[in-house]
Amino acid sequence: MCGVVGVAAHEPVNQILYDGLTMLQHRGQDAAGIVTLQDGRLYLRKENGMVRDVFMNRHMIKLVGKFGIGHVRYPTAGTSSSAEAQPFYVNSPYGITLAHNGNLTNAEGLAKSLYKEDRRHLNTDSDSEVLLNVLAHEMQNLGKTHPTPAEIFEAVTAVYSRIEGAYGVVALITGHGLLAFRDPNGIRPLIFGERLAANGGTEYMVASESVALTGSGFTIIRDVKPGEAIFIDLDHQLHTHQCVEQQEYTPCIFEYVYFARPDSIMDNISVYKSRLRMGEKLGDKILAEWGEDHDIDVVIPIPDTSRTSAMELALKMNIKYREGFMKNRYIGRTFIMPGQQQRKKSVRQKLSAVPLEFKGKNVLLVDDSIVRGTTCHEIIQMARDAGARKVFFASAAPPVKYPNVYGIDMPVRSELIASGHSVEEVRKIIGADRLIFQDLDDLIEAVKDTKYSKVEGFDCAVFNGCYITGQINEAYLEHLQEQRSETAKTGKKGVQIVADTPVDMMGVEEL
Repeated sequence: MCGVVGVAAHEPVNQILYDGLTMLQHRGQDAAGIVTLQDGRLYLRKENGMVRDVFMNRHMIKLVGKFGIGHVRYPTAGTSSSAEAQPFYVNSPYGITLAHNGNLTNAEGLAKSLYKEDRRHLNTDSDSEVLLNVLAHEMQNLGKTHPTPAEIFEAVTAVYSRIEGAYGVVALITGHGLLAFRDPNGIRPLIFGERLAANGGTEYMVASESVALTGSGFTIIRDVKPGEAIFIDLDHQLHTHQCVEQQEYTPCIFEYVYFARPDSIMDNISVYKSRLRMGEKLGDKILAEWGEDHDIDVVIPIPDTSRTSAMELALKMNIKYREGFMKNRYIGRTFIMPGQQQRKKSVRQKLSAVPLEFKGKNVLLVDDSIVRGTTCHEIIQMARDAGARKVFFASAAPPVKYPNVYGIDMPVRSELIASGHSVEEVRKIIGADRLIFQDLDDLIEAVKDTKYSKVEGFDCAVFNGCYITGQINEAYLEHLQEQRSETAKTGKKGVQIVADTPVDMMGVEEL
């Protein structure tokens, strides 16, 4: 999962982009990058690391211009390389730079056609570079020195006809403006807004989550529609176009379970309220299945994403809610760490138990989901070490049984603890005294329960194996397993291709 942001302003955008990426830092802590545009030139700074570590004052002052895009990412293939940090750049035509959240499910086939038919060279293994080159090729096919917004949308429509999967994209076209577009199912989020500039003009921002907009004083206009592109020209005129017919409107439900910040609004759905309803429904299920004599003394969340659900669950069940784990906020999210041993080690570094809340008590630990089960096992043992008499465990999401192909580096089926195991078997593996999962129907109802959203359903593939875009068969998943398995990642030493012209990592490269 990644985060993207694009800004068209009447003032320098470097600080706005930095602030926007900071607000999206939860979507990826592996690498960050910013590209700005001024006087027909692009200025780039990207590197592995957190936003605060990648951009120093000496970098920021060189990121000049009133248009720009930014990106935060996490690794998807083991040890990551800064060569795969985004945004990516291609010089022909015009000079285009692009940042992408999501995954192209036909990236390998596209890469081959780009080389054999379009005569384009790829420098990395990233599908985002593939997407950039597809866009560049279709822009080249326009044969126009000064394409109109309508002609740019024509090129984007051609891009839609070639790519498959899930994507939220921002791009800068040198000499023309800021472009953004979203996949036809709306699987990956993208939202845009505006604010009044000091000179009286209108400024625009597009980002993965609403918090990036509101945190910088932008008013939300709306979500980018599935299959829609927006373009802000250098005169700050906003153009929108429905490039392809919207398919079934099905955003990724895991955004609401785990990835998005609780204060975000995505597709007119409050992430916070969704998580409240998840807790309420999970409380109802516990009462129905475990009865009034559930023997739970206290509800304790596993910070941070489960906190909202845990509070509502405790309220529903009329049980004390306590903060039993303290979090070290300088350790990254274990779900997106590249290696099993690193994930396991980081749990004890990231969390520490408060013995007072555990000693002699029967505790119900609440987490947003269970993926590999590694962290659950470690946390349950921490609770026992802190003196808990019994440790129960509740997941605000259903069992994760299938890999994700739309931009979440969720492991292959063989590494998912709930794949091939019953709830009772999972309970024994993680070491809980009792275990309960949310029902999928209840999760869908919890997220969809709003009168403001036009969402028709959700991509729930990780829970039910139903891949919304189709064309995902067993052969595809087996190939994915070869690429994503821990064994494969361990054997892969970073990317296989080194950039021909590496970015100057000590400063900002003028493209």
